Amino acid sequence: MEGKEVRFGIAASALFAEASTASSDGAVDAMHDSFLPLSGAILFGNMMVDEVIIGAPGSGLWGILLFCLVAVFIAGLMIGRTPEFVGKKIEAREITMAMLALLAAPALILGLTALASVVALGLAGPANAGPHGFSEILYAYTSAAATNGSAFAGLNTNTPFYNLTLALAMFAGRFLIIVPVLAIAGSLAAKRSTPRSAGTLPTEGLQFVLLLAGTIVIVGGLTFLPALSLGPLVEHFAMQAGVTY
Repeated sequence: MEGKEVRFGIAASALFAEASTASSDGAVDAMHDSFLPLSGAILFGNMMVDEVIIGAPGSGLWGILLFCLVAVFIAGLMIGRTPEFVGKKIEAREITMAMLALLAAPALILGLTALASVVALGLAGPANAGPHGFSEILYAYTSAAATNGSAFAGLNTNTPFYNLTLALAMFAGRFLIIVPVLAIAGSLAAKRSTPRSAGTLPTEGLQFVLLLAGTIVIVGGLTFLPALSLGPLVEHFAMQAGVTY
């Protein structure tokens, strides 16, 4: 029963964890470290897609807008139209800034996780061995960079190594994203509005919703799936084989 919330039951604990990781809430009522591996993978995924599922304050808004820019750009390439969003043409400058913002946090998350997984100072933190220990490290940097703040538990982060590297992840997750977002805002504000025409790609309706959802899943999946495969997914299959950590 370690880490389980026995007052409200499994369903309420799972719902609370889902809501707090899909936003930037960061609160917990049951230890995420005690969730089953695939349940933990869902919590990872909520933060790894910039918490756009529910919409975190600030970060969720700019996250979904960045994905919207990438989605209209991809659609424009596929159908041969100039990408437009909110009446403004989307050009190379905006897409460059959008990709910089979307890739800055993942680069720090994965880079710092890799570092902590091979150096002695990082390996001294996890309370568990194997893929579960890797998940504890990955979760810490993901939560810090995703402006969430929740903990997977089981990881001793009160060391100079983790204090400094988690601070670096927090810095990247805020300033290395908000600066490109402000650059995009300034660029779009300086452009003239383009009248809507028959060649304008519609950015409302089910078609665009599906395109946007696909962009979020593909970008998040391609970026973080290898890391998740080394942590929660490996632990799930090991558990099926009778090996626990």
